Amino acid sequence: MSPAPTSRTRSFWDDAVVYQLYVRSFADSDGDGVGDLGGVIRRLDHIAGLGAGAIWLNPCYPSPQADHGYDIADYRGVNPEYGDLGTFDRLVAEAHARGLRILMDLVPNHCSERHPWFAAALAAGPGSPERARFVFRDGRGDGPPNNWQSVFGGPAWTRVTEPDGTPGQWYLHLFAREQPDFDWRHPAVLAEFDDILRFWFDRGVDGFRIDVCHGLIKDAALRDWDGGGYNAYSWNRPEVHEIFRRWRALAEGYERDLLLVGEVWVPDPADLDDYLRPDELHQAFSFDLLVQPWEAGALRGAAERAVARTAVHGAPAAWTLANHDVHRAVTRYGIVRPEAPPESNDAFAALMRPRGEVDVERGERRARAALLLLLALPGSVFLYQGEELGLPEVLDLPDAARQDPVFHRSGGREKGRDGCRVPLPWSATGPAFGFSTGTPWLPQPDWFAGYAAEAQDETSTLALHRRAIRTRRELGLGEPGPVEWLGTGDDAVLAFRRGAVVCVVNTGTTDFTPPAGWGEPVLHSAEPGVVTPDAAAWLRAVDRG
Repeated sequence: MSPAPTSRTRSFWDDAVVYQLYVRSFADSDGDGVGDLGGVIRRLDHIAGLGAGAIWLNPCYPSPQADHGYDIADYRGVNPEYGDLGTFDRLVAEAHARGLRILMDLVPNHCSERHPWFAAALAAGPGSPERARFVFRDGRGDGPPNNWQSVFGGPAWTRVTEPDGTPGQWYLHLFAREQPDFDWRHPAVLAEFDDILRFWFDRGVDGFRIDVCHGLIKDAALRDWDGGGYNAYSWNRPEVHEIFRRWRALAEGYERDLLLVGEVWVPDPADLDDYLRPDELHQAFSFDLLVQPWEAGALRGAAERAVARTAVHGAPAAWTLANHDVHRAVTRYGIVRPEAPPESNDAFAALMRPRGEVDVERGERRARAALLLLLALPGSVFLYQGEELGLPEVLDLPDAARQDPVFHRSGGREKGRDGCRVPLPWSATGPAFGFSTGTPWLPQPDWFAGYAAEAQDETSTLALHRRAIRTRRELGLGEPGPVEWLGTGDDAVLAFRRGAVVCVVNTGTTDFTPPAGWGEPVLHSAEPGVVTPDAAAWLRAVDRG
């Protein structure tokens, strides 16, 4: 049985809107075609103007960029392409001056093959203390130690050449071969990450989004996987919770609010409960909502499950509909003729990156409606950069331009994640649509001009984001409190009450007229009055005295 939630003081993440910022693709200040921290500083007013209260920076540490920052060579520095620690400190100061908190991305499951520890492990040889910090094992004959597969495609093991030139041991990498997994049973790994957390907290960082929370601990015997989808020997092992208890205690040793929010992909959303115990993570992403189809019952079910989790643990939900690993919401919601997904080692790939013919206009309507659904729910909301512009996924990048290891390791069967990482368009004209004076690291399509931030008017998706976030704050919609589901008489329409406000979402094909007793329109994603198909509205009861 899960413990009852403990009473606690209010924290900034109870109802924050957090802007997820993919540094490489946000804004470039030096003309090399790669986004950087200087560019972030220049565009901070865009984020503050949205009404966000915090920024989550995707990894900006020194890295060879085999997986664009998720292969870290130095956890206490800044990638020279992005700036240096002085630039980072200036970003923190400038953000804090605007009331924006800064969250960093912690990547504890694996590092870069160029991390000094891994270089030392290769040089030291089998049985050495240096190798004990990673998962090195002898093979089975000429094959790997077990049959585990990499999320990015192919085996999860790579064989090394020993210092004497002979074929040697194998090391585990649940992702790319350039990303060796740490052995989190080793005390040196625990101590190292304690120090990394303190390093950034001491520089003024306000928390961490923690990558692959569910993967840090592996089955001690490294047993073979049965091949049936989710590998329970490599993911979601019970011992992982000891790590998060340790980090929670460390964070609470500081006299300010520090957030630990986890990326936890589990087959049963109920498995999130253990990560949200009062002495573990403050939050974990509610991906359940992100992967649902555009159906009222499915969306309601995911929201109900997450709200129930909050009621048990007191941990506010962390809602999101997009991030750097999934197809953009406009594209996901716009698929009209789904295609069978390619074979993949990633159990969630088909849900995160579905394929098929896309009706962009339909996707835009649904994404706007989904925004109002998202912002009406209690908890914090994470918005991925470019979603506020209504950007669709760039599906037709040339193969020669693609850089995602998912694409290359799958032999091109999976197109990967480059399409949601294309640099943002800030202006409709000029070089790189205002992103850079140089050539962007991923090519931008010509149609990006129509989505440029500076070209969006009062009817645009950007304007809707600004109005919705402001209105959410004014009405207290994100604050803790009950969600009362209302009957609509239509299975394609969901509605719920939050205090004096009712949120209505129409996933059907006919108009829906809300009962007069639900109140008068406050905000709508399409047109005032009736809630048209693929639209949403907020209504507020009026006290007529």
